[in-house]
Amino acid sequence: MGVCGYFAVSWKCLVVLSFRLLLLFPTGLPVHSQGDSQTDSKVMDNITVRQGETVFLRCAQGDIVTHTAWLNRSSILYAGEDKWSVDPRVSLVTINQEEFTIKIEDVEVTDEGLYVCAVQTSSRPRTTSVHILVQVPPTIINLSKDIMVNEGSNVTLLCQASGKPYPSLTWKLLSPSDVLESEDEYLDLPNISRQRAGTYECTASNDIGKDAQTVEITVNYAPSVSDGRDVGVALGQGGVLECKADASPEADFEWYREDRRIFNDFDGIVIENFGQLSKLTFLNVSEADYGNYSCIAINKLGSSNTSFLLYEIIEPSSSTLLQGPGAVQDGNSCSMATHVQTYSCLLLAFVLQFLLRF
Repeated sequence: MGVCGYFAVSWKCLVVLSFRLLLLFPTGLPVHSQGDSQTDSKVMDNITVRQGETVFLRCAQGDIVTHTAWLNRSSILYAGEDKWSVDPRVSLVTINQEEFTIKIEDVEVTDEGLYVCAVQTSSRPRTTSVHILVQVPPTIINLSKDIMVNEGSNVTLLCQASGKPYPSLTWKLLSPSDVLESEDEYLDLPNISRQRAGTYECTASNDIGKDAQTVEITVNYAPSVSDGRDVGVALGQGGVLECKADASPEADFEWYREDRRIFNDFDGIVIENFGQLSKLTFLNVSEADYGNYSCIAINKLGSSNTSFLLYEIIEPSSSTLLQGPGAVQDGNSCSMATHVQTYSCLLLAFVLQFLLRF
C-alpha cells in the first residue's frame, strides 16, 4: 500500500510523499541527509471557488529549483512538466524560476481538499499548502408531489435541497400570497381549510444562488349555495333563475318545481351549467310556471340547496300608455277638477247677465 495508503492522507504524509517523489529525479546536486535537512513549510489562505469555475494553483519558486511537484491528497498532479494526473481538466500553466502554476477547470465538489506544492531547491526543500473550498448553488432534490385532500385533513409538505453552504428553505403560498415560516425541510398544515388550497413554492437559497419549485394542494369540500333571488316576470316573457355553488370538486346541479324534478328542454325550460353557476331559463312564461323552485348542488362530500320564487308582474296596458302620465288619478284630484269646472260655469253666467243689462 505504500507509506500513505490508497486513500486520504495527513498533511505530514503528503510532505513525505512529495519529497520522496523529488528524490526520484537526479539533479547532480548534493542532497542533504534526513538528519541535517530542514524543510520550509508555508500555508496559504483557503481558495474558495464556485462549482463549474476554474481555479489556479500558484507556487512561488525562487533560488535554484531542482525539482517541483503538485499533489492532491494521495494523487500526484504534476512532477515538473510531467503530468501524472489522468484528469483532462488539470493542466500546466507556468513553470519557471519564479512560478509553478497549474489550473483545474470546471471545478467539482470532489476537487475540494488539500493541495501541496513541493519544491527542492539548492539550499533546502520547501512546501506550500492550500485548501480549496468548493461552493455549490442550491438544488432541490426532493419535493412533495401534488396532492388532493379533504377539508380538515392534516398535510405535511417535504422539500429537500443540496448545496454548499447548505441552503435555507422558505415556503410561500403563491395565491393568495402568503409567506409561511418553516425552519426545516417540512411544512405542516394541520386541519387544512379551503383558503389554504393553492400553489406552494419552496425556495432553497444560499450565498451562491437559489432554486425554486412548486407543489399544488387541492382541498375538497362540500357545496355551499348562495341564497336564491326571487324573480318577477310578465306573462309571456322570458326569465332566468340563477343558482351559484362554491364546491370542490365542482357540484352537479338539480332543479325542482315543488317536489318534481325539472330536466333540460322540459316544457320550454332550458338548464345550462357553467362551472359554479347553473341557470334555469324560461323562454315563454305561462301561468303554470309561476311558483316555488329549488336548486340542489351535489358533490361526493355533500349537498346544499336554496329556493326561489318566480312571480308575475303586471305590465301597463296600451290604453294607459296612450293617455300619458295624467291618465291615472286619485279620487281627490278628480273631485277638485269637478269643483273648478262648476265655479268657472257660474262665473261665466254671471258675466253674461251683467252684459245683457246694457
